[in-house]
Amino acid sequence: MSETILEADIVHEMRDSYMEYAMSVIVGRALPDVRDGLKPVHRRVLFSMSEQGNDFNKPYRKSASVVGDVMGKYHPHGDQAIYDTVVRLTQHFSMRYQLIDGQGNFGSVDGDSPAAMRYTEVRMRKIAHELLADLEKDTVNFVPTYDDSLTEPSVLPSRIPNLLTNGSTGIAVGMASNIPPHNLTEVMNAFLYYLDHRENSTIQDLMEFIPGPDFPTGGTIIGKSGIFEAYSTGRGIIRIRAKSHFEQTKDGRDLIIVTELPFMVNKAVLLEKIADLVRQKKMDGISDLRDESDRKGMRIYIQLKRGENPEVVLSNLYKHTSLQSSFGIIMLSIVDKQPKILALPQMLEFFLQHRIEVVTRRTRYELKQAENRMHLLEGLMIALENLDAVLDYIKKAESGSVAEGILMENYGLSKRQAHGILDMKLQRLTGMEQEKIRSEHEEVGKAIADYKDILDKDERVIDIIRNESIEIRDKYGDERRTEIIEGDSSILIEELINEEDMVVTLSREGYIKRSSVSEYRLQRRGGKGRLGMGTKDEDFVEQLFVASTHDYLLFFTNKGQVFRKKVFELPQAGPTGRGKAAINLLPLRE
Repeated sequence: MSETILEADIVHEMRDSYMEYAMSVIVGRALPDVRDGLKPVHRRVLFSMSEQGNDFNKPYRKSASVVGDVMGKYHPHGDQAIYDTVVRLTQHFSMRYQLIDGQGNFGSVDGDSPAAMRYTEVRMRKIAHELLADLEKDTVNFVPTYDDSLTEPSVLPSRIPNLLTNGSTGIAVGMASNIPPHNLTEVMNAFLYYLDHRENSTIQDLMEFIPGPDFPTGGTIIGKSGIFEAYSTGRGIIRIRAKSHFEQTKDGRDLIIVTELPFMVNKAVLLEKIADLVRQKKMDGISDLRDESDRKGMRIYIQLKRGENPEVVLSNLYKHTSLQSSFGIIMLSIVDKQPKILALPQMLEFFLQHRIEVVTRRTRYELKQAENRMHLLEGLMIALENLDAVLDYIKKAESGSVAEGILMENYGLSKRQAHGILDMKLQRLTGMEQEKIRSEHEEVGKAIADYKDILDKDERVIDIIRNESIEIRDKYGDERRTEIIEGDSSILIEELINEEDMVVTLSREGYIKRSSVSEYRLQRRGGKGRLGMGTKDEDFVEQLFVASTHDYLLFFTNKGQVFRKKVFELPQAGPTGRGKAAINLLPLRE
């Protein structure tokens, strides 16, 4: 057996092969479609669950069953990747609007792993049906599966702009997508506005309805400039802060209570980071830290040392931990099999075009079905008008095929009409049943006229889309979770500190502190006086002066270095306190 060896330049071969791989990842795995907001694996999971009848009003099924069906029929990749997809669609802290209802352990905001797929159970949520609605009415194209044994939808008919409401994150080859989730009520209101103002909608107009992203974990977005940039260009950076408030213990200790975290922040990792900062003495002022979260909600308990300013400590936490984080928006999705970065109006326009196509194809399908039914009803009406003769022909015929031919010849019926007459039950010959047939004939005639009118008038299609969008909004809309406030995310700590005079004391051994002037009072002649600073044996106060909390102190070393500190950065203590060693406050090197 002879072999044919083809020579090729390895550089060209690697370039071409890698380009094929890159496009396969971009289009077939990593990036969402602009029309339904789903990656192929998400679409296949939902389609498989729909085909299995794994609906919201049916019993739960084992996750392993769903994963096996998806992998065997539609998605030729690892089962763990498919299960990870199922898990994410189930998590309330990952999805703004969960598409799958799970029973069992599906992980937590602490980063806990979900239980194995053999232990968990799933079914579709009701809102997931809105992505699959009218799939059976030839609304989208179907393509062969990987082994050509079945077909699957190339996109879902989605009534919801899922790319905006649930967002998407994916890393492809040479590009990435990071689209934040949004509030469904706000998105649908913006879409309804866009329907009537397609030609002149501006970013400012749309932001009246969609002020910004709405994350499942809540939090607070600082400033709107990053949002506006992202909606205008498809790229932008926003700052998200945890939601917190101040409390006090019974003995007067100040507390910082965190109730919401920025999107995708791991709570357990955050707590460990804060604890490390305290242990390394990079974060002063915290005396206790614990997680008091339960089923009622999140509660991170941070207790402060006496005299610490809660605003200052919280500002330092924002600066050094993920209590404040950035979210880089990249609104990249697949448009006509090509990756494109889209602005907000473009995303709404592509969704609208998708809905126009879906409604148009659905109407054509329903028109065809109605015309087929009308054709059969017309045959039945002819039979009813000539009932005695028709029955006589049928009785005298030698077989069904002969009777069918006689009816076709005598009354000009089609084969399908004649077959429908022969299949009609005798009970339908009663007066009441005959009236039902005539009534149905009239109703189907009206439906056909209505379908044709929809297909002839673009405004009828838009009206249908509008009404369905209002229905979706009213059925699934909810309140915004993420607060958006004006302002700069980089707050200067001194802005949080009241400017007041402090007594600064430095001992011979290098212990320094600040105390409020009010703790010192004028003594009369013969008074006992007050202790200015607690010291150990052989140590004494070497320097004492008054300075404002916003003043700088300069520290000079014997190596010719100079450091500066604001007075409010010094440890605050009462007259009997020693303070803190100055060498621990300064970044001294050996």
